[in-house]
Amino acid sequence: MKIPVIDFGAYSLDEKEVPEEPMHNLSRQLKAALTEVGFVFLKNTGITQKEMERVLDKSQEFFQQPDELKRPFSWANFNNPNHGWVFNEEERLNPLRPPDLKECFNVGLLQPDIKWPPVAEFWEVITSFFHRSKELGLRLLTAMAHSLDLDPQVFLGAHRFVGTNKNPSIVRLLFYPPVNREKVKDSQLRCGEHSDYGTVTLLFQNNEGLQVRTRSGEYIDVPVIPGAILINIGDLMQRWTSDQFTSAPHRVLLPAAGASNTRLSVAFFLNPDDEALITCVDGSNKYPPVTGHAYVMKRIYASLQ
Repeated sequence: MKIPVIDFGAYSLDEKEVPEEPMHNLSRQLKAALTEVGFVFLKNTGITQKEMERVLDKSQEFFQQPDELKRPFSWANFNNPNHGWVFNEEERLNPLRPPDLKECFNVGLLQPDIKWPPVAEFWEVITSFFHRSKELGLRLLTAMAHSLDLDPQVFLGAHRFVGTNKNPSIVRLLFYPPVNREKVKDSQLRCGEHSDYGTVTLLFQNNEGLQVRTRSGEYIDVPVIPGAILINIGDLMQRWTSDQFTSAPHRVLLPAAGASNTRLSVAFFLNPDDEALITCVDGSNKYPPVTGHAYVMKRIYASLQ
């Protein structure tokens, strides 16, 4: 099985609206991918390879700094796990494994007057990317609603405050440093098996290492497709759609023995508003109602050491 690749050009950020027939074709392909796999590559989204590389460059500039220069930007200093630096082995996404061999910088607060890393144009580049990813995410939600014959406001109405303190959506910069095999703990990975928490995730990556679990339980390698964005369903969206859309587990493996390569990626986690009440769209009681804030923050705190 391979992860499907879908041309999103008809509804890219460069288009103001999409005619009925292209939307029908797009939503049909999305439904097949998100119900059968839970992951899909989107190409021709309007977010360019140059934009992706610019964010990855700023991310690398931050992570290359010594830990003592990154420590003032720890999430603990913001008293908010949705914003700030998460140091190597501070997070454990699979509770059955040792902590993950990765660093992160979460951007959930966008105000220019808070403390930002001393990286040139860091705030400008990351916040611009946040808003571009947000707009693409909302377009994706519209197409997803169309694929289930729903009014788009069913999804969009729960994401009115993305980019404010009333919504926990974030841009997450991820860095996987070189691995010293002599120090790796038994069963430790760069990122343990997990599923994402919220609505949808947009992932931008510069090299391989990510694997996705198929419905049969097999893990498959995820390629890097220049210019394409990897999309996956989060657990809240699976609940919301009564399991019509699939939130698939995924992980990041250690590099091959003897390899010293690093890995960079940037994820945009689109989450429902804090007070949005998520109930099954089919009217069933398959999952109990839950607010976006209660569900997402519970999962975040559970992952931290």
